[in-house]
Amino acid sequence: MEIDKTKSIIEAILFSAGRIVETKELMAILELSNEDVDTILQNMKAEYEEQNRGIEIIKVDNGYQLCSKKEYYDYIYPIFDNRAKPNLSTAALETLSIIAYNPKITRAEIEQIRGVNSDGTIYKLLEYNLIEEVGRLDAPGRPTIYSTTKEFLKMFGISSLDELPELPKYKIDENEQIVIDEIIEDKTNEEKNEAPSPTEEEGHSI
Repeated sequence: MEIDKTKSIIEAILFSAGRIVETKELMAILELSNEDVDTILQNMKAEYEEQNRGIEIIKVDNGYQLCSKKEYYDYIYPIFDNRAKPNLSTAALETLSIIAYNPKITRAEIEQIRGVNSDGTIYKLLEYNLIEEVGRLDAPGRPTIYSTTKEFLKMFGISSLDELPELPKYKIDENEQIVIDEIIEDKTNEEKNEAPSPTEEEGHSI
């Protein structure tokens, strides 16, 4: 099959689906390998960017979706309805971050980290489809386990959780408080640079 026709077919599939289309689905339809499908999609993504199109192809987990560019959201959403943008509170963002960095976490574990009840926040994130229930922990009470969704990846513009920024290193001090290792190291280095040597204090030279 000609490459241009293959691209047209993929574009038609992504447009008609209106959802994330798994790579394996495209492989089955086009009878191509995983590598071939990914190569063609990456090429199409580059072409869309070069042409400065109002739409783009994004990779989400193990699939692709055709969607409008996020910078045009303010122009698009009034066409569909008059609902305001979903705003995430500080508590929601905090809870969402905890779940993103700790996949398959329970509500009790989230609350242990945050120090407050998180029922309402979890329900709101479930309503926005940013998190989902992915099973139950093999422990007393069989608590529900939560993970982020593909909608979360789309909202934050990443393909997988591996693209999340690395968290700073930390440790617990004697007062059971979190202390950032990088800050400690920087402060220690500053003290070393500022502290005079014993010979300088005594006015002696070696």
